Amino acid sequence: MNKKQFLHIVFLIFGLIFSTETISAKSITTLEIVLVEHDSLQIDTTNGKKRFFENLKTIYTSEDFVYDRTVESSGWWTRFKEWLNELFKDFFQMKGEKEASVFTDIAIKLGAVIIILLVIFFIFKAVMNSEGKWVFGKGSDKSIIPVSDIEANIHAVDFKTLIASAEAEQNYRLAIRYYYLWLLKGLTTSEIIEYDVEKTNSDYQNEITSIDLKENFSYTSYLYNYIWYGEFDVNEQEFTKAKNAFIQFIKSIEA
Repeated sequence: MNKKQFLHIVFLIFGLIFSTETISAKSITTLEIVLVEHDSLQIDTTNGKKRFFENLKTIYTSEDFVYDRTVESSGWWTRFKEWLNELFKDFFQMKGEKEASVFTDIAIKLGAVIIILLVIFFIFKAVMNSEGKWVFGKGSDKSIIPVSDIEANIHAVDFKTLIASAEAEQNYRLAIRYYYLWLLKGLTTSEIIEYDVEKTNSDYQNEITSIDLKENFSYTSYLYNYIWYGEFDVNEQEFTKAKNAFIQFIKSIEA
């Protein structure tokens, strides 16, 4: 091979290498263009308008927009519990907030139980009268009187003295009660009834055989129930009328 042929071969090889690099560069450029053309990213180029809000601090000042709670901004119940916590913590010299909080919860629950019991007690007391009778059940079938020293020993009691003392104090209800017990004493002494503190008006009335005595007892029992168990304020005129009815009945029995 001469020198001229060798040069031709060298130029041919360089030409092929150059052509290959050019084709590769074009292919890469084309690939990049294709990738860019098929990119899914979208860019919003519209011009947005800025909005301005005035007086936001004055508008959103209600309780619904308070997110950071403090003792001052909390409700009255939370403030009350915080006050109790501090009170118990200082009084019992507690070291931790958790211990004081547990003690406060126990104290509140005990206080609630005590209040409920007191409410039940006062309701029960309001419903019951001083004699232990239901205010809505003052019928004549109730026990006439509860057991006490006077009722249990009516034969040893001086009712005239008791009545005079009650009238002097203008305690007409109590005087009528004594008159009724005095009447029962007379009926028992005359063997018309058999006295028992547990008997009712109906029991005594059923024991009376005389029609006249039965009618008189029914009327005086009505006066007694109305004045004593009814707890009505009786004036002097009403008391005198009821008193005369009892006195006449008692005298008719003793005659």
